[in-house]
Amino acid sequence: MSTSTTASVSTHILDTSAGRPAEGVAVQLSARSGRNADWHPLGGSATDADGRCKDLPAPPEGTTHVRLDFAVETYFEKKQADVQQDAPATRDSGAVFFPEVAITFAVSPGEHYHVPLLLNPFGYSVYRGS
Repeated sequence: MSTSTTASVSTHILDTSAGRPAEGVAVQLSARSGRNADWHPLGGSATDADGRCKDLPAPPEGTTHVRLDFAVETYFEKKQADVQQDAPATRDSGAVFFPEVAITFAVSPGEHYHVPLLLNPFGYSVYRGS
């Protein structure tokens, strides 16, 4: 595929509650070619020690929308288990409030989209990075 006729996507996750990258989070990329078109899963990856996915698949030509699905539940369960070895949890039932985060955005051919996810156990935010 020519990069001049397709968009490219990258992402990374920062755990703002810990002040460090979120390692080992599964990320799936899907694309569609039009507002009312069906989503097509393209594949995925997992974040590395720096919280980055460096090998997400390129959306096909004609893609107008991309969705990133972040499976954050496993990350927070592991993190909570590590913390509870030192101190018992005192907040909520231990359930993960946001088990998944799905971010949908519009794309244009030839553009690169870097979409960082700032994450904590009770909230998240995203933005178009550089």
